[in-house]
Amino acid sequence: MVCATFRFYDGLNDFLARERRGRAFDASCAREATTKHMIEALGVPHTEVELILVNGVSTGLDTLIEAGDRIAVYPRFSSLDLGDMSDGARIAPRPPGRLRFVADAHLGALARLLRMAGFDTIYDKAIDGDAIEALALDEGRIVLSRDRELLKRRAVEYGAYVRALEPQAQLRELFERFDLTERARPFTLCLHCNAPLRPAAKEEVLDRLPPMVRAAQHEFSTCDVCRRVYWKGSHWQRMAGMLDAAAGGHDDRD
Repeated sequence: MVCATFRFYDGLNDFLARERRGRAFDASCAREATTKHMIEALGVPHTEVELILVNGVSTGLDTLIEAGDRIAVYPRFSSLDLGDMSDGARIAPRPPGRLRFVADAHLGALARLLRMAGFDTIYDKAIDGDAIEALALDEGRIVLSRDRELLKRRAVEYGAYVRALEPQAQLRELFERFDLTERARPFTLCLHCNAPLRPAAKEEVLDRLPPMVRAAQHEFSTCDVCRRVYWKGSHWQRMAGMLDAAAGGHDDRD
């Protein structure tokens, strides 16, 4: 075993044992242990890490730890200005231009809200960790989870630990983390099956409309996969308000 000193910053402290938060501490490391191994052994998923400094020098997740190393670990959101760091210094790679997500089985409401905002989001209440990992690897999807062990899997290149518990707060959290406001394309995906929506003439969907909607609404969109029909009723207005709250960073109850 070798001994190294660790210091985690800002939100990464949430993952640590209470006595290790906000301070430097010594930890025993197995010989040949990497920074990734020890950071995750201490409780922090690698997807939450932006920068690692070993003895003041930026390094990667595969760096071997040596006796006496002083290791500073910074999150994606930090008061430290990382803007001048080279891309090679960053641990967490930037997600691709087209953001696509896969949500674990506990984030169904969040998946629905992301689809509402126009983000391709795979969700199935029966989906397991292996399937999520495969989707992340094969399709470059960002894994959304409150399971830190899932986010520690090596094949998960892009991921986010969702801290909030309430779905709209979760949506706002992701809007801030991934700067989603300019990328959002609201009401372009089916909330139920994630397929694209298309405009539909009233005559085309007439037999699928409730009587009151037939009389009051004239603009519709439909999903060609599940055949659901959408219109700008009170439910649409509530969703639009939720999206505006997420994009604006304020509570829609204000």
